[in-house]
Amino acid sequence: MNSEPLKFFLIAGEPSGDLHGGKLIHAIKNILPNSAFMGHGGNAMKEAGMQILEHTDNLAIMGFVEVIKHLPRMMKIMGKTIDTISRTKPDRIILIDYPGFNLRLAKRIQHLEIPITYFILPQVWAWKEKRVETMKTVLDQSLSIFPFEKEWYESRGLQTDYVGHPFAEYEHLDESSKDFYQRHNITIEHPLLILLPGSRQQEVDRHWSIFLKTVKKLKESKSLLQVMVGKAPNVSLSPIPDDFKVEDNARKAMVAGTVALVSSGTATLECAVEDIPMIVCYKLSAISWWMANNITSVKYASMVNLIADENIVPEFLQHNMTEENLVKSIIPLLNAKSIERKKMLSGFDRIRRTLGMPGVYNRAAESIISKTIVEQHD
Repeated sequence: MNSEPLKFFLIAGEPSGDLHGGKLIHAIKNILPNSAFMGHGGNAMKEAGMQILEHTDNLAIMGFVEVIKHLPRMMKIMGKTIDTISRTKPDRIILIDYPGFNLRLAKRIQHLEIPITYFILPQVWAWKEKRVETMKTVLDQSLSIFPFEKEWYESRGLQTDYVGHPFAEYEHLDESSKDFYQRHNITIEHPLLILLPGSRQQEVDRHWSIFLKTVKKLKESKSLLQVMVGKAPNVSLSPIPDDFKVEDNARKAMVAGTVALVSSGTATLECAVEDIPMIVCYKLSAISWWMANNITSVKYASMVNLIADENIVPEFLQHNMTEENLVKSIIPLLNAKSIERKKMLSGFDRIRRTLGMPGVYNRAAESIISKTIVEQHD
């Protein structure tokens, strides 16, 4: 392969996109070590060698009302982004999820004729299907991580390559289970509930009080229950009870846990990969919830149920997210021999088989580089 370095401009607006972006940058650098990276992202992309223009902490916004509130600031960031791309003329732009911003940007820089790759495609099969028409016009390359997306997008005229899901990668955790338990002063003899309240401050703020009430109610019947919080690095939690353990590496917590209470998002799929039974919940502002109900076209909120197209994990959304409902669903899953737990784990096994083989980032990097080099020589 051509060894000339390339210039890439990447945009990830949320913590999950930052993690994918960091690993994609490493994979590209393994092939073309001297390539340059600039754009919007977080700590993972920065550590991988990207020059950060705008940090994900300033970009992650969830909910319709919240987006409107931050619109002036986001328009200013959009303008600066367009100016920078116009001035630096990268060889390729790589968009990672974050469709509200990324697709608007792609339309506004179309005249620059810089090829655009979309990695972690917008979930327009859930809502805003008309975005496919924009994607067909502005994208040079579409890389899908969900097996059903390739057929869905191509049936609507957008050529798409399925590279596999990042969660199919083998994660080598740098700590044994024994060391993990000792570090947190917990025991394998009693059940461990993992709390995953979200990766954005605004969702954590809506969820945390309900999580605390749920634990309090659970402990009335399960006094030996141990509790651990998988805390995202960019959020603050208050209060955190003295007997709660806090772990910054959510994946380690999932591996060690008995059951998880999870805010709907990528963490639901990660729990399925790590084989920890879960209850999924989520709460939006009242206006955002009303709008979501009027424009979404999917039956489920969690990625696990969406991929399976069946109700593998319980979902408690909005007014149904109460401590009574959560406790009632968590208790059977604490029993290793319960029908509910066995049925859920069987569903997880089916999910894992759809996620493809390891090597996702390498396949994506090879595809991006090959297409860029071919187009430079056309």
